[in-house]
Amino acid sequence: MNSTLQAIVEIRPMHSSDLDHVIRIEREIFLFPWSLGNFADSLKAGYVCKVLQQTNTLIGYGIMMMSPEEAHVLTLGISASRQGEGWGKKLLQHLIEYAKNAGAKSVLLDVRESNLGAVQLYKKMGFQHIATRKGYYPAMCGREDALVMQLML
Repeated sequence: MNSTLQAIVEIRPMHSSDLDHVIRIEREIFLFPWSLGNFADSLKAGYVCKVLQQTNTLIGYGIMMMSPEEAHVLTLGISASRQGEGWGKKLLQHLIEYAKNAGAKSVLLDVRESNLGAVQLYKKMGFQHIATRKGYYPAMCGREDALVMQLML
């Protein structure tokens, strides 16, 4: 990612007017996507809802729930055409920094066991696999396990 690209990319709060774009990306990249209502509820609940925007194009989003001592990344997505360019890492670093500044001692997330690209990214960023949630995610042939990963701040 060169500095020219970084200069025109903004991470900003998600607004309800972004939800159509967010759900489009969500449906494009996930076999079992969140619903529009899930995103709207996250906004209403006051979760940390961010979008990654380049010029006028929304290319990613992330939602994180805060509690007094930990943060939980609920979802993070980058448009399929922009994956592999470092945007997921940039957005996750932003959420981690937010959590740190809010006083969290750790960041948790769940990831599909089969999502090897995401698992690798999280490990590179210092997340440790601390537990497995059996049958947590719906899958084409039943259920799939979730890896619970934690980053100590």
